[in-house]
Amino acid sequence: MSNVEVKPTELRCGGPEGDGRVPGIEVLSPRDVPLGGPRAMTVRRTLPQRARTLIGAWCFADHYGPDNVAETGGMDVAPHPHTGLQTVSWLFSGEIEHRDSLGSHAFVRPGELNLMTGGYGISHSEVSTERTTALHGVQLWVALPEEHRHTEPDFQHYVPTPVRTGGAGIRVFLGTLAGAVSPVRTFTPLLGAEIVLDPGATATLALDPAFEHGLLVDHGRIRMADTVLNPAELGCLPTGSDRLTLTNESDDTARTILLGGTPFEEEIIMWWNFIGRSHEDIVQARKDWMEGTRFGEVHGYAGDRLPAPELPTVALKPRRRLH
Repeated sequence: MSNVEVKPTELRCGGPEGDGRVPGIEVLSPRDVPLGGPRAMTVRRTLPQRARTLIGAWCFADHYGPDNVAETGGMDVAPHPHTGLQTVSWLFSGEIEHRDSLGSHAFVRPGELNLMTGGYGISHSEVSTERTTALHGVQLWVALPEEHRHTEPDFQHYVPTPVRTGGAGIRVFLGTLAGAVSPVRTFTPLLGAEIVLDPGATATLALDPAFEHGLLVDHGRIRMADTVLNPAELGCLPTGSDRLTLTNESDDTARTILLGGTPFEEEIIMWWNFIGRSHEDIVQARKDWMEGTRFGEVHGYAGDRLPAPELPTVALKPRRRLH
């Protein structure tokens, strides 16, 4: 699921660090973002926001569902473009059909990763299938560094093998954790993993101290180090930590998504489904999409492609990251 807001905000993210670091865990609460018309899905967005715009190169995090598709109509995102980023689709329930301008035709299912590299330019569609009764998952974006942001577009599908440590079941879809290694290519050091904790269980995980980390709680009540996180909250841990202890303080299983990466020092501009380095980059990408160049065609989708929203009149000033 991509950013189909009618009036997306233009954001400057990253760049120079602030003067200091926030000690311990920083807790971010999501904001609700309605996507489209009255029956469209509402997502809980934790990245980007004023307090923090990036965790490593992770620059966008939408958490949605479980949505009863009989009531919401499910997901039907017409062909739309991407530049300068990778999209990471991960489901907890439901099924989404993916088609892109490379000719890829794949399905997103629970426990399976779909990663699409936009690079210089790609377009795709996403539609929940007739087999879906409840749609529930996360949509994540990764910013590409300057040296790779014009790379050739690509699509990868990967099914991680579950591993267990203590009372936790882990699926590593990007990077390395708990002895599991994902072969999926990224352009900066990254970690992405689903962690499911048994009722009352505690698990201690070895971390790369060069990474900053974020833990998104899907359901359950999780103690992250000495901080309690509730559903839909994102707990952020700065660099320097070589281990993390998680405790499920609920009487049922708890599910989380752990993200990590080395700090992304470049300043980027995000608008709609584009990531660039200047306002002019965004203007050109929008022009190319509207004129039907650069992004190819998506075959097999029954409907018209999405038009780009109107551009903002001014660019926002850079926002500094807090850690």
